[in-house]
Formats: sequence, structure tokens, C-alpha cells
Amino acid sequence: STQLKFSLSSYFFKGLKSPPESLSDLGAIESLRVPGKEEFRELREQPSDPQAEQELINSIEQVYFSADSFDIVRYELEKLPPVLNLQELEEYRDKLKQQQAAVSKKVADLILEKQPAYVKELERVTSLQTGLQLAAVICTNGRRHLNIAKEGFTQASLGLLANQRKRQLLIGLLKSLRTIKTLQRTDVRLSEMLEEEDYPGAIQLCLECQKAASTFKHYSCISELNSKLQDTLEQIEEQLDVALSKICKNFDINHYTKVQQAYRLLGKTQTAMDQLHMHFTQAIHNTVFQVVLGYVELCAGNTDTKFQKLQYKDLCTHVTPDSYIPCLADLCKALWEVMLSYYRTMEWHEKHDSEETVSASEGSNVMGTEETNFDRGYVKKKLEHGLTRIWQDVQLKVKTYLLGTDLSIFKYDDFIFVLDIISRLMQVGEEFCGSKSEVLQESIRKQSVNYFKNYHRTRLDELRMFLENETWELCPVKSNFSILQLHEFKFMEQSRSPSVSPSKQPVSTSSKTVTLFEQYCSGGNPFEIQASHKDEETEDVLASNGYESDEQEKSAYQEYDSDSDVPEELKRDYVDEQTGDAPVKSVSRETLKSRKKSDYSLNKVNAPILTNTTLNVIRLVGKYMQMMNILKPIAFDVIHFMSQLFDYYLYAIYTFFGRNDSLESTGLGLSSSRLRTTLNRIQESLIDLEVSADPTATLTAAEERKEKVPSPHLSHLVVLTSGDSLYGLAERVVATESLVFLAEQFEFLQPHLDAVMPAVKKPFLQQFYSQTVSTASELRKPIYWIVAGKAIDYEQMLLLMANVKWDVKEIMSQHNIYVDALLKEFEQFNRRLNEVSKRVRIPLPVSNTLWEHCIRLANRTIVEGYANVKKCSNEGRALMQLDFQQFLMKLEKLTDIRPIPDKEFVETYIKAYYLTENDMERWIKEHREYSTKQLTNLVNVCLGSHINKKARQKLLAAIDDIDRPKR
Repeated sequence: STQLKFSLSSYFFKGLKSPPESLSDLGAIESLRVPGKEEFRELREQPSDPQAEQELINSIEQVYFSADSFDIVRYELEKLPPVLNLQELEEYRDKLKQQQAAVSKKVADLILEKQPAYVKELERVTSLQTGLQLAAVICTNGRRHLNIAKEGFTQASLGLLANQRKRQLLIGLLKSLRTIKTLQRTDVRLSEMLEEEDYPGAIQLCLECQKAASTFKHYSCISELNSKLQDTLEQIEEQLDVALSKICKNFDINHYTKVQQAYRLLGKTQTAMDQLHMHFTQAIHNTVFQVVLGYVELCAGNTDTKFQKLQYKDLCTHVTPDSYIPCLADLCKALWEVMLSYYRTMEWHEKHDSEETVSASEGSNVMGTEETNFDRGYVKKKLEHGLTRIWQDVQLKVKTYLLGTDLSIFKYDDFIFVLDIISRLMQVGEEFCGSKSEVLQESIRKQSVNYFKNYHRTRLDELRMFLENETWELCPVKSNFSILQLHEFKFMEQSRSPSVSPSKQPVSTSSKTVTLFEQYCSGGNPFEIQASHKDEETEDVLASNGYESDEQEKSAYQEYDSDSDVPEELKRDYVDEQTGDAPVKSVSRETLKSRKKSDYSLNKVNAPILTNTTLNVIRLVGKYMQMMNILKPIAFDVIHFMSQLFDYYLYAIYTFFGRNDSLESTGLGLSSSRLRTTLNRIQESLIDLEVSADPTATLTAAEERKEKVPSPHLSHLVVLTSGDSLYGLAERVVATESLVFLAEQFEFLQPHLDAVMPAVKKPFLQQFYSQTVSTASELRKPIYWIVAGKAIDYEQMLLLMANVKWDVKEIMSQHNIYVDALLKEFEQFNRRLNEVSKRVRIPLPVSNTLWEHCIRLANRTIVEGYANVKKCSNEGRALMQLDFQQFLMKLEKLTDIRPIPDKEFVETYIKAYYLTENDMERWIKEHREYSTKQLTNLVNVCLGSHINKKARQKLLAAIDDIDRPKR
């Protein structure tokens, strides 16, 4: 058993961890006795159970797999118990025999399995032995032939060959020495080439020298030269990196071409691109820091180095307000140079990539082409990715600068200038990488909205002050005045005016738009400050009337009134105010005379009617639109504030000249429901009706009041109670028509506002125009109604009518005196209107409205007078018709308004006297425009003539039914 253990440990289990692994390794077969054929046969003939044999092998103790130095005999003896049991020893011995038999059988199986390979390998060894014997014969023959050759040559011929060989070696050595001498002088030429910035040539020379040096590396002097050349190449790379960094601020195509060729020779195209982006990032940081530092140190007035140690964010807080805008402009100019360099860098690569693609297609080096294409693709992706990265760095730097100062301290023009610079920068960013500049937009939008809210609140307070001090005198402007002539609207000339049709636009507008990079690629900067541009502009809007003096103007009008030739000035300035047609070239005297009855504008130049306050509001609108045009994300806020300017102006005009509680009681519908709704909305949303703040009010209420403006009060200098001035008609005309003019300017600007308004907010704009701007002209009715109600003494007319006897028995041929009195009132009204027109041009719609109101009131007064009649006969009713026809005939000579307002109102009331009972009942139900008093009187005066008491009761009941819903 001891011998079995030793055998197993020596061969099968030597250095192994498990028996199954060791059985496949027969490398140590020499340490084991190979069983004989008889033993093999006995082993193979024994009945076998593979699973049982494997279990036996696995049951062998691990210690048998140890090294050869392990003493197995000692191990087995030490395992014996103190008291020996023969039966146990025999059983243990049988177990070891079984293990030995299992292992022996396994070894026999493996040997038989490898027997063919063994035979084949033995044949190969035999064949190798035969080959070695043949080689030995060949070597022996070669030695014998060499000895024969040695004996056949003489010593002299061998010496000649040796000298020739030596000569050849010396010639080669001389060439090598000359090359080495040239290599040692190469450093001088390399320095010269670096000074000339010929980087490709220097690298090419250095690489050739390194290649040559590697050829002569067996010389001891070359090792030092190799080290020197390597240092020189590293120095060239350092200078090449410095040259690459210069590209970031001032791109030079020749310089960049040399740098790229040099990196290509080094095989570091991708490394160059990585370095380039790092330099661009560093250039942005260094540029903005140096620009801001320069202004900070300049304003500080000393050379204290403490600013150089500050972070850029902290440095920006030290920029003074006076230097803020120039510093921002220089900052953007410097950043523009960096982005322009990057843009030109991409252009260079796009151009050279296309050239290389063409040249590569003509070549045949497939391997080199694939490598070049890979580098080209890497560079293209890197450059495209770098666009967004560089623009983000630019945005963050500018945003940090903007946050360093509170922009609310700037005046409006300066703030607009800042916005203009930022807007131009965002345009550059959009053209640079297609970005919408979210970082800058969000930053500037917050500051703009806050600034604009405060600015707008101040402007509203100023507008209230202007309105309360406005005397409503005419501001003289030229007849061709346009808001585009004002400084505030000059920006609209840069783009197509909304009022110009597309067919009238220049042809160039249809061509491709030139980007800023294309425009300034060869020179210039989009952020150059045009400081003197605004000062050089002039506004030529104030006008003279075309006459040297008022006397000449008066003389011209007198000649016109005396049927002399019409002055050319009046012909040129004649405009149909109803249609708005352009001035006609030739107007006959008859035409002018026929229009003079109601057109009081012929004796004035046809200039817009507006006041200084109107002009101020228009200028404010222009300023608001400037901000909106520069920063479109806040367009809705700006338009909302613009609408408040118009709302407040409209509300002020109505409050000053149109508010009269007695108007609505007339039932004439002077204020449309749309106008009333608009005025109520303005009063609720914009007007602060409280005199003083309530200390108990909530914070929300206080905030809401901050958004409102106190209601304006009319200046005490404006007198509206004098009959000689037609109760302030001149002031009313100037105020009302200035509002109409302002509304016309808003209509003119609507396409421009619609173009910049976000789509989701356009309903607000449409509502503003349809419900507010369009109602401006509707204020004429209530405002001029007050004048019409006081200009003629209607009460006196009622008294005169009350003295007339209407129950006459004869048909009269002479009208009553109240008609003459009423006509005299109208003639006096006409004269006063002419007097007012000498101060202010009264447009035709205004004069028509005034005449319409006066006639309408007169006609209703006539009906009211007829309704006061107690008794009336058929002849008296005929006298009413005679009076009214006389009134119409004379009135038509004073005015050319056709048809006469409320003519049917009077005639219908007079003729209703003759209706029968049934017809009158139907007439009463159909004509609800008459008052209950008027209808009742009509029924009462008919009593006794053709209506009995029963019919009277029936008609009065019908009148009461009509009146009941009104109560």
C-alpha cells in the first residue's frame, strides 16, 4: 500500500488539486513504471464500473497530491491508532488496493488511447534522425570543398580583395561623416525657419534629420544628435501651439494653413483640433476679463493690482454706470472677433475638405485616404460641436456682465442702447450656431420687464400731468406730417413699412439676406457705436401755413369770400374729409362755394389736428415699439402698456369733454354699447378712483392700486362755459380730433404690431383694436352733443311755441315767429362756428356732427312744443306743417346736410293727428320713439275732432301698455 501511495503521488497527483485533472497529464510518465502487456490485459479484462472507479479515484486523500519530498510511509504510520486492529488494517489495505487497481486501470486506458499518437510521433522522430544524418554528410562535403578553394587561391589575390573592400567601406564612411556634419548644422536652419513661421518646413526638415540619424545610430556621436533633434521637435510643437492660439483672435488664412500643414506632418490633426477648442475657450475668458479689467482700472484711476486678482463675476460689479455701455460694446466687439475667427476657421476646413476629397478620388492610396477621411470626420464633428459650446461660453460671460449692474439706473435711451447691443449679439448667436440664445433672452427679459414696468408707470404719471396741464391748443405740424418723421420711429425705415404694398418694395428684398458674418467677414464690426448718428438727425415736422404772415393768410381768405380766384394754396390743401381722398389738383370756385356751408376747414392748411400731449404719446409709442422691436419676447408686455397709453388718453378726453349724465336720458343712443363697455373696462382696470390709500387695505389691493393711475382733471385754464366760444368748441375739437388722429396712427402700426405679437396673444391685440381703437371716433357724438345742446336756446323756442294759438279756424299763409327765432339761432351758431374755425380747422365730420346734433335737438324740441298744445284744429295742424316746411327751407340754405336729421320724426308726429282710431292705435304701437307725454297729448288733442272718449280711453290704455316695461 505504501508503494501504491508513492506511485500515485509521483505521477498522477503531483502538484494537482484533483485526480480527474491529473489523469489527462502524462508529462511525468517516466516516474511511473509502465505496466506490462499481461497487466494491461488483466486490468482491461476486469469488470469495470466507470462511476465506481471514479468514486474510488476521488476518495484518494489530498495529501497524495503533494510534492515528492512528502514522506508517505511516515504519514501512514502516524495515522495508525495506538491499539492495532488486524481486521481494520486489512480492510484499509483492501481499500488502498482497490484505489491502486482503479488508478492502474485508468492509466492503462489512457495509454491505449494515446497509442496511435505515440506510434506516429515515433515515426517522425525516426525521419528527423535520417535528415540529421544527411545534413551531417552535406556539411562534411562543404568543408572538404572549402579546403580545396583555400588551397587554390594565392595570398596576393586575397589581399587585393581585402583592399577593395576596405576602399568601399572608407567611401561609405566618408559619406556618413558628411551627412553627420550636415545633421549637426541643422539646428541653425531650424531656428531660422521657426523665426520665419515656416512650421511645415521646419517639421519636414526635423523629421528628415531624425530619419537620417536613425540610419547612423551605430555612431556614438549620433545618439547626442538624436536627443537634440527630439528636443527641437518638442520646441517646434510648443511654438506651433502658441501659433495656433493666435488664430482665436485674428484669423489669418495663410498662417492657419501653415499651422494645419505642420500638425498634419506630425500626424496630430485631431490633437490640434482639441487644442484649438481649448484655446478658443481660454481666449473668450481672457478677452472678456481684459476688457472689463481695462475699464475698471481706468475708472478707478489707479494701477492697483487688486482688481487683477478678482474673479470675472466680481470684477463686473466694479464697472461704473458711465463706462457700462462702452464697456459692453467693446466686450461684444471682442467676442465678435473670437466668433468670427471660429467662423472663418470652419470656412477654411470646409473649403480644404472639398479640395482634399477631389484629390483623394484621383489617387490610389486607399489606406491613406481612409485615415484622412477619419481625421476629416473627427474635425468636422468637433467644429460643429464647438459652435454651441463657444456660444454658450459667450452667453454666460455676457450674462454675468449684465447681472453685475442694475439696469434700472439707466435712462431709457441708454437702456434701449443696451438692448440693441444684446439683440445684435443674439442675432450673431443665431447666425453662428442657430441657437435662440435662451440664456441671454431669459436674463434680459426679466430685467427688461421690470425696467419697463417702472418706466411705464412713470410715463403714465407724466401723461396725467400733461393732460391736467394741457390747454388743448393746436400743435402746428406740416400737412404731410407722418409719425415716421419722428426720431422714435426711425427704426421702422430699416424694415418694410406695413403700409407699403409688396409690389412697391425694392427688388433686393426678395434676394438672399446677407448674414452679419458675410457682411463683416472682410472687416468692420457690427457693434461699432454710432454715437453721432442720432445728433445729426433732424425732425422737420413743425410747419408754417404757407404764408409769411397772418395778414396775408387773412387776405387770401377774403379774396376767396369775394368770389375772386381761389388761391392755389387752398386748392392744394383741399381734402375731402369724409373720404380721406388726396388733395385734388384743380377745384372750381363753384365747388368750393358749394362746400363752404358746412366745411369750415377750407380756411386752414389741411394739417393733422394734434396737441403737444398727443405728440408726446406718439413718441412714447415709438419708444415702446423700439424696445419691442429689439426684444421680441416681451412684445406682449410692451403692447399691453401701449394699449394703456391709448386707454388713458381716450378716458381723459371723455372725462374732460364728453361725460354728461343727461346724455343717456335723451334716449338717442349717443354712446354706443361698445363705447360704454370700453370706458367701463378702462375705469375698472386702469383708473384709481380712490383719493387716498386705505391703511386697512390688503397687500394685494395695494399692489393692484400700483398698477392704476388717478383720474385726470381738466385744467382750470380751459373754459367750457362761455357761449361766445361755443362752450370750448375749439378745445373740444382739438382734443377729440387729436384722439382720432392717435387712433389712426395705431391703425397704421397694427400690421407691425401683429407681426411681432406672439400667436397665443394675438386675440388680445385684435380685441384692443376692435373694442378700443375703433371707438375713438365714436366719442365725437357725446362730446359735440354738449355743444349742440347749449349753442341754441331751445327753452326760449318752447316758450314762443306755447304762445301760439293752434285751434284756428282758417288756413294760415304766414308762419309763426318762433320759426324765425329758431333760424336766427342757427345763423348765430353758423357765425360762431366760422369764428371758431379761424382758430382751429374744423374737419367736415366734426361740422356735420355739430349740425346734425343741433338739427336733431331742434326737431325734437319742435315735437315737444307740439306735444304741449292743449287744443288743436285741422287748420292748426296745417299751420304746424307750414312752420316746419318754412324751417326746413331756410335751414337747407345754411347747411348741406342731406337728409335733414329727424325730419320724418316731426312730419310723422304732425300727420298722426289725421289718423283714425284703428290706424292710430297701430301707429302708437309701431312708433315707440316718442315719449309717453307726446303720445298722450296726441290722443288728447284729437278728442272731439275724430276720436271719441271711448276711443281715447282705448288709445291711452295702449300707451300705458307701451310705457309699463320702461317703468
